Amino acid sequence: MVFRLANDSDASSIAAISIEVWVGTYLKNGVSAFFADYALQEFTVEKTSRLIRDPDQFMLVSENSEGLDGFIRVSANSPAPVSGCSEVEISTFYVQPRHHGKGIGTCLLSAALDHCRDASVGSVWLATNAENDPAIAFYLAAGFEHVGETHFRIGDQGYLNNVYRLSLP
Repeated sequence: MVFRLANDSDASSIAAISIEVWVGTYLKNGVSAFFADYALQEFTVEKTSRLIRDPDQFMLVSENSEGLDGFIRVSANSPAPVSGCSEVEISTFYVQPRHHGKGIGTCLLSAALDHCRDASVGSVWLATNAENDPAIAFYLAAGFEHVGETHFRIGDQGYLNNVYRLSLP
């Protein structure tokens, strides 16, 4: 495993991983046009390239001998939906499911948190679907605390998300 900063040539791989993980995690009973349209409009190479170049974004990828297998994105200037959190969000954190359990997520998170500490960030926050039990267990084991709830919105639909915070020593 190699962990490195994302670059523009990674945009298509990051977009593909995003679609794979998002669809596999949240669409348990089939893929409707509503969700397919969202995923295909949200996780594009163009949007991903803009994020990689955005100075308010820190994006780290995990690369194996075949290509990328995960990434984490930390966003500065991202106000939390609940009080008591910083404006630094772990906004996207995806590892391909077939690579779960290999320590990739732990290493990506650790490197992202080190980046935050180096920038003198006192805490980070994130939101995840309230039904995403594996992610919730991972975050709690990493020391995050549940601090509130919000709704992830797609059009006029809202989906309950838990908000977690981690204080950085």
